[in-house]
Amino acid sequence: MQIDRFFHWLGEFLGDALRVIIDALSTLFAGLWVAIDRFFDGLARSLGVNPSLINLVVLIIGVWMLYKGIRALVRRAFVGGIVWLFLGLLVLGWLIR
Repeated sequence: MQIDRFFHWLGEFLGDALRVIIDALSTLFAGLWVAIDRFFDGLARSLGVNPSLINLVVLIIGVWMLYKGIRALVRRAFVGGIVWLFLGLLVLGWLIR
């Protein structure tokens, strides 16, 4: 009889521990998702575009092109840097319009 109580207690203890961990992770990821969503919404609204996945991808590509241009200028590759900067500004200008 005592062994049954022990295993019952052990099962309840493990179940409660798992429940606490799952609830904590669920709350953490839900809060993280809301924070990411609000960040992208604020970023898109400040740029004057709709907060969609396609616009986010185009924004990342444009910023990446600007980064490549600045790196090329730092390496003293002026023609490549100017081309990358021009392409990045073209993409970002198209997005913002």
